[in-house]
Amino acid sequence: MSDKFAIETRDLTKTYDGTTVVDHLNFFVRENEVFGLLGPNGAGKTTTILMMLGLTEPASGTVKVFDYNPTREPLQVKRIVGYLPEEVGFYDNLTARENLRFIADLNKIPPAETERRIDNVLEMVGLADARDMITAKYSRGMRQRLGIADVLIKEPKLVILDEPTSGLDPSGINHLLDIICGLPKMGTTVLLSSHQLYQVQRVCHSVGILSKGKLVIEGSIAELGREALAGGRYIIEVETAQPRPELVNTLGKIKGVDKVEIKDNILTISTGADLRSQIAKAVVDSDALLVQMKVHEFSLDDIYMKYFKER
Repeated sequence: MSDKFAIETRDLTKTYDGTTVVDHLNFFVRENEVFGLLGPNGAGKTTTILMMLGLTEPASGTVKVFDYNPTREPLQVKRIVGYLPEEVGFYDNLTARENLRFIADLNKIPPAETERRIDNVLEMVGLADARDMITAKYSRGMRQRLGIADVLIKEPKLVILDEPTSGLDPSGINHLLDIICGLPKMGTTVLLSSHQLYQVQRVCHSVGILSKGKLVIEGSIAELGREALAGGRYIIEVETAQPRPELVNTLGKIKGVDKVEIKDNILTISTGADLRSQIAKAVVDSDALLVQMKVHEFSLDDIYMKYFKER
């Protein structure tokens, strides 16, 4: 990931009929990362995306996309951003190749370059064998994959995906998530808006959670675990025979250990990674009897549900 920002919002605010739907939003997406934008329905995700695209104006505050202001410089933003809405539309009487040629022409891609890109993106999304089928015959999942091809054909610097796995079967979902994971290596930043938390956890470097237009928590999964759950991403419980204070000190010095608590013969250890092997070695080296060890990994689902349960 880069130290430069692909997206910057500063006190970004939007109101409709006196109701604030995005409320002084501040967050940053680094170049060449996959950022997950999460939140329940009505949280302000779609409105935020529309302001990034220059499709609606902020009431106050600013948003920049690669240093462009989408309100004042919408064409510059549209040249470098690809957007896949939840509902994808195509000309049903045209084939996949013809639909993509139309998009390429709108983006002023030279004809010779257009054919190369069409072949590449259709192969990438698994539609090479259906390139000459009219899209009226496409299934919902095929249309969703063609939507990804549509977004990628102009080789954007930023891709914004709104529920991109909608309508895909498990195999299609895995294929698409693999594509998303590979985009930063191609120089493309990804903003992913999704309700499928396990998918977000699989592909995103960082996430931000919106509630009632406000950004309530932001960071990596490990950072969110520490902030929202007051601990690390992993909780490792170790039962020993008569743990000594020296063992607690030793465990606390292991790199990646955030906190060690002791009650009776149970040590509860918060960590940012699965450190069972290092912990077991420390226990054995202290001559304490290791009775058993349990590990619980907090997922994004845990963080999300715990946070909103408390609000």
